[in-house]
Amino acid sequence: MINIEIYTKKNCPYCDRAKKLLIKKSLNFTEISIDNLQLSNNIVKTMIERSNGRTTVPQIFINNKHIGGSDDLILLNDSGKLDILLK
Repeated sequence: MINIEIYTKKNCPYCDRAKKLLIKKSLNFTEISIDNLQLSNNIVKTMIERSNGRTTVPQIFINNKHIGGSDDLILLNDSGKLDILLK
């Protein structure tokens, strides 16, 4: 089973774009909202640690592998590598 996690914020067009792609591909994912959380919050600290210091959203993980942000996810999809990763 594929485990997809995406850290997001409300009103984030990049988050929306990434989620739309995952939904279009009929993929289930866990959305972790970091709205109203400070950088010192454990959830945000975990995201930053897992993403090698990135503080922007979305941050996407597939089977605990850091994919990156929305642009990274789209590039993976457009190159056909996302489907390979999901197998």
